[in-house]
Amino acid sequence: MEDNPARDRRSRPHGPREPPTITPAVEKLQSRVQEILSMLTPEELHKFRVILKTVDEEPRVSDLKLELEGRSASGLACLLVKHYYLRIAPRVVTKVLERLCRADVLLHWKSYPAGDGAVIPRKILKRSFDCVEGELDCYDLSCRRRAFLMCVQKNRPGAHRDVQLMEDWLGQCRFESTLCLDPDRMELLEKLTSFRDELNEIKAEISCCLVTLMSHGKKGWITMKDGDEVSLEDVFEMFNNKNCPALHEKPKIFIIQACRGEKRDSGVETDDEPMDSDDVSEKRRLPTFSDYFIIYPTQPDYVALRHPRTGSVMIEAMTEVFKQYGNRWHIADFFTKVNNSVVHTPFYLHGEPIKVTLVMESTLTRFVYF
Repeated sequence: MEDNPARDRRSRPHGPREPPTITPAVEKLQSRVQEILSMLTPEELHKFRVILKTVDEEPRVSDLKLELEGRSASGLACLLVKHYYLRIAPRVVTKVLERLCRADVLLHWKSYPAGDGAVIPRKILKRSFDCVEGELDCYDLSCRRRAFLMCVQKNRPGAHRDVQLMEDWLGQCRFESTLCLDPDRMELLEKLTSFRDELNEIKAEISCCLVTLMSHGKKGWITMKDGDEVSLEDVFEMFNNKNCPALHEKPKIFIIQACRGEKRDSGVETDDEPMDSDDVSEKRRLPTFSDYFIIYPTQPDYVALRHPRTGSVMIEAMTEVFKQYGNRWHIADFFTKVNNSVVHTPFYLHGEPIKVTLVMESTLTRFVYF
């Protein structure tokens, strides 16, 4: 009961204390906390306050204090440092960010030393293999994230659903998107060139680029609404280190939702496991095609699958996995989980069983967390 005397006596040592003296260390920590909170969207900042009320650190912040002092990022940063002091405040911020599922912000926060020189407490991210987080080398995605989304909807039932799902997913991953629907060959190449040139103009502001192309296709090519074809190699080349210096040592991600041939795989009674491959490049001189990650919905020469109502199999699986797990995984692990879902889901075409498996190609040199 709230009026239990014993409970009152136990809680008294954790009651209100005098606010900490404003020292350079306090000011520095408050500035860092405010920087981290400024990286959150208004919705995420609201969720941060909700989670904060449940963190198992005493004394907990009251609803009234949060309402009066913690409405803005600066106010909340001041409240956290004032309420929890130098030693506890970093631990509280870490706990809340872990539950907020913003891996990029969490890693950025953990790169700071605590106010007394100690390392901010770390927790190993959930990954598909055991690792020590201190050994992870991640891309810095704190700047703008730009995406180009192209979809040919003509003669592709369910394509409109793919566009909706991809726009939602890109928004949740904090990408600014450029949409291109039903282009012909020249229109696509012109819009991709304009998109690339814009990246080069704002080089310092860009941290990541993602290009999604959804249409019919065959091995190495994607088909436009008028039947003309565009070489995927030409598209990839537009964003290499020679043609797009804005993306030097920054991730260039390509999601290709298109057939790669006409073969159909009915499946066999065996299990195949995807293999991981790490490509570590020199730092003094970059290869022309480094820091790429390309995902295909099927293997070379085979068809991709798309439902007329729910959309493409890969796009739907991506959104379902993200909905369940958020951005807690590196992009290769994320698509491995998507592939697991696709591989183990039964599909039928004209009454016959058909199987697909995603294919990943990577020259990434660091881990990517959205």
